[in-house]
Amino acid sequence: MHQITTSKFKTNLVAIFLTNELNRENVTKNALIPVVLKRGSKTMISQEEISKQMEEMYGASFDCGLDKTGDNHVLKFYIETINDNYLPKEENNMLELSIKKLLDIVFNPLLENENSFKKDYLEQEKNNIKQIIESKADNKARYALDRCIEEMYKNEPFGLYKYGYVEDLEKIDGKNLYEYYIKLINTCKIDIFISGNINNDINKFILENENITKLNERIPKYVKPNNSIKEITKENIVTESKEVTQGKLVIGLDVNLQTEEEKYSALIYNSILGGSANSKLFQNVREKSHLAYVASSSYSRYKNNIFINCGIEIKNYEKALEIVKKQLQDMKERKLH
Repeated sequence: MHQITTSKFKTNLVAIFLTNELNRENVTKNALIPVVLKRGSKTMISQEEISKQMEEMYGASFDCGLDKTGDNHVLKFYIETINDNYLPKEENNMLELSIKKLLDIVFNPLLENENSFKKDYLEQEKNNIKQIIESKADNKARYALDRCIEEMYKNEPFGLYKYGYVEDLEKIDGKNLYEYYIKLINTCKIDIFISGNINNDINKFILENENITKLNERIPKYVKPNNSIKEITKENIVTESKEVTQGKLVIGLDVNLQTEEEKYSALIYNSILGGSANSKLFQNVREKSHLAYVASSSYSRYKNNIFINCGIEIKNYEKALEIVKKQLQDMKERKLH
C-alpha cells in the first residue's frame, strides 16, 4: 500500500501495479492480460458497461498499461475520480467507489465456463496486440532504440519486446491465459497506490475488500535492480537498411555502478552529456556541427544504461559518430563544455 496525501488536486488517483519477472515464456501473456481485463468484470460485463459506470461517477477515467522496468514486467491499472470534497455530502464516497471498481476489474474478471476468459474479447485483443507488434517498425526512433536493447541484451529478459511475439499469440486461448492469470495473481508483487485527499480509514476499507481478502500471502516474484560490475566487451556495431529519409544512430552504454548513491552521479552525467538543450551532444552534434536533427541521451536507472539517440542524414554517419565519441572522451577528461 502506498499513499500520497495531498490537497493540491481536485481528483484522486488509484492505481494497481502487478509486477513479475520478465521472461520469454510469459511476455506475450502479460501483454494480453491488462487489455482482456479491461474488457469487463463479473459485475461490469463489457467495456461499454465500464464506460457507462465511469460516466455515472462524474466522468471518472479508467485505463490500463504495460511497462518493462528493468527485468520486470509491470501491468498497470488506473482510475481517476473527482475528489469527495467537491461532491454533495450524500455522494461523498467516490474514492471508496473507485477503489471498489478498480479492484473488481483487476481481481474479479469476466469468464466463460468459470475457467476461461471470454473468447470473443480475447480474440479481438490478440488481433490488437498483433497489430502493435507488427507495426513497431513504424516509429523509427523507437524501433532503433528497441533494436539496440535487443542486441545489448540478447538472451536476457531486458532484451524482450514488452508486447511479446506474434508466434506466441496463436498458442494462447481463454483457458491457458486464465490459468496463467491465476498463477500471476498468486505470485506477483502487488502495489496499490492512492494519491489525493485521503481519509485515515481507506487502508482498512481496502484490506476488508473481498477481492483483497481472497489473496494469499506470498514472497513476490520480481527482480530487484543489482549493481554488479559488468564485463567490458568490444564495441558491437549493428546496421540495418530501410527506405527512410533520416537515419537513426543509437548507442547503448553500460554504466558500472556499485552503490545506489552513484546513480545520482549518473543522472548528472547524463544531463551534461545529452539530457538537455545545453548538453554537449545537443550543442556540439546538432547546433555547431549541424549533423543531427535530434541529439540527446537518456539514463535507465533500472539497468544502469545510458542510451544516446541521434537523428542524422545517413551520409553523415561516420562524422556524427566521431563527434559523439569525442563528447564521451571529453567527459572522461572532465571537459564539460
